[in-house]
Amino acid sequence: MILPPLSLYVHIPWCVRKCPYCDFNSHETQTIPEAEYVAALLQDLEQDLHLIQGRRLRSIFFGGGTPSLFKAASIAKILDAVEQKIGLENNAEITLETNPGTAEYDNLEGYRSAGVNRLSFGIQSFNDQHLQKLGRIHDSREALTAYASARRAGFQNINLDLMHGLPGQIPEEARSDLQQAIALQPEHISWYQLTIEPNTVFYSRPPALPEDETLSDIQDAGQELLQQAGFAQYEVSAYCRPERQSQHNLNYWQFGDYLALGAGAHGKITIPEKGIMRYRKTRKPADYLDPIKPFTAGWEYVEKEQQTLEFMMNALRLVDGVPRHWFAERTQMEDAALQHYLPQLVERGLLAARHDRLQPTSLGLRFLNDTLAAFDA
Repeated sequence: MILPPLSLYVHIPWCVRKCPYCDFNSHETQTIPEAEYVAALLQDLEQDLHLIQGRRLRSIFFGGGTPSLFKAASIAKILDAVEQKIGLENNAEITLETNPGTAEYDNLEGYRSAGVNRLSFGIQSFNDQHLQKLGRIHDSREALTAYASARRAGFQNINLDLMHGLPGQIPEEARSDLQQAIALQPEHISWYQLTIEPNTVFYSRPPALPEDETLSDIQDAGQELLQQAGFAQYEVSAYCRPERQSQHNLNYWQFGDYLALGAGAHGKITIPEKGIMRYRKTRKPADYLDPIKPFTAGWEYVEKEQQTLEFMMNALRLVDGVPRHWFAERTQMEDAALQHYLPQLVERGLLAARHDRLQPTSLGLRFLNDTLAAFDA
């Protein structure tokens, strides 16, 4: 069988401050056992080499937490080991998530020298009042300074993360955030609505969020503004300049495989003749660093009945969808498994009437949950 492309996710679980909306595996601390953690990551990598199955990496993503808390030398050590043990495809994308409040020019220059070729800045907003409500450690001035430093350091592929639907936000403020982001001329903008997730401060003490009508106005106005500025929407919340899609995230949405390193990281690997295996690393940093405890906390094969839904949950986030033959190739299931679902979705105007692609209509993309509900019936 043809194995799907392979990526690598590396989780750095520490932050200066835990944001009240964040449900990721991140831990607030002032002291980080950086050298010990890097050593653990390299041991973890060694134990997972059997999952590679002869492939090279299409992309690497350092997420968190706040990966930019780590020294450039640490990132270089990890990348050197990955290159030696696995290898990279030509023009592989290597992204590091960066907090504007921790981005210093020397570090950025060091990351670039280490091999990082894409930065993702967690801007969230250019409005200082909204940043304070979101618990961010940076202000708008620091965001602009960090971005300028990244350009001076030689980065030519930068994503800006922005949220909308913030507590008390009005459409004009959301539009202003986008206008300021566009003015910086990044290659990519991730623009998504704030959602309240369980196990967060916002969940236990919910802030007053905009009404649905206001959220709809923000969404419509923002998409129009991005389109006019030359940013094409290629996924539910992802917009980019031509040929600047996030290759790492594309691999997720296209149901590719990905290795997982670091505390709380999750991976997906296709095992020929067995199926799709999902696995997770132990969540607590202290346990991950404990030499007595295993790195992997658990794994399971995805049930056949669940694979169709999982494939569609990813593929239908993409504006252009995916080639239809990928379903059989990447799930190891027969194409006939789709026949029960597709006609009704086409009839409802949620799925494009195409034989060669699985592609949502604009209506299907906007009401993605309704589209996916058909596969969960």
